[in-house]
Amino acid sequence: MKFAITFGQLHPAYWLEAVREADRLGYESAWLPEHLVFPVEMRGQLVPGEEHPPVPPSTPVYEPGAYLSFVAAQTTRIRLGTFVYLLGIRHPFVGARAFATLDVLSGGRAEVGVGAGWMTTEWEAVGLDPATRGRRLDEAIEVCKRLWTEEVIEHHGEFFDFAPVMFEPKPVQHPHPPIVVGGESDRALRRAARLGDGWIGMSHTPESVVPQVRKLRAFEEEYGRADRPVQVTVMGAVTEPADLERWAEAGVDRLIVVPWTRSREAVDGLRRFADDYLR
Repeated sequence: MKFAITFGQLHPAYWLEAVREADRLGYESAWLPEHLVFPVEMRGQLVPGEEHPPVPPSTPVYEPGAYLSFVAAQTTRIRLGTFVYLLGIRHPFVGARAFATLDVLSGGRAEVGVGAGWMTTEWEAVGLDPATRGRRLDEAIEVCKRLWTEEVIEHHGEFFDFAPVMFEPKPVQHPHPPIVVGGESDRALRRAARLGDGWIGMSHTPESVVPQVRKLRAFEEEYGRADRPVQVTVMGAVTEPADLERWAEAGVDRLIVVPWTRSREAVDGLRRFADDYLR
């Protein structure tokens, strides 16, 4: 079991201290939430059936490529990912450049967590039809893969169209940094099975994640990649050693943990959790 942390459960004033300590203690990865902008009026569902936005529009957000590159300079081992980056709301040149830069500067520690996005008004704010966000994400993923791996790239698609270009430098990781697809819907799970190296879900228990993992494996069978299963990442709790076996049996490969209740207690919580479960 890999253990990770998320910046989303911390006040930004404590981010750097927490990730430095997580790196020292041996946590596998750290994940930064991402939005391009927060409209005052929020519409959409983060989790199917959820009727209210989970965050206030005044919540601070940071450009993930810039912030995680800064974190990379402060750490040595911990992997750095987005939970999740709205790749489709930008041109693929922008997203591909951000993660290639992060991968180079971190020495191959980037994790490309992407999602279609739940907030329809965010897409409207940049002048894009939110009904297209899934298709735009699919095409953007395909374009980024080509930018990261091919010498000369030409593309003529539904949303992105460009004559031959070259894209350097390539990422350190081969063939490219892992693409981890977020979302709880069947469409998101299908996207992870078809285009991703991993799937990242929201908060779960060992019981609640089982149906999602079953769907994911069924989609893998459908796409003929059962021999290359995607990694499963979710947020969840560990309160006793037996929980680790329950998570593993449920099919979880990486668990994002929050062993603190207040941001100022995060470092102590990370140390206690490491003493109990990482060593």
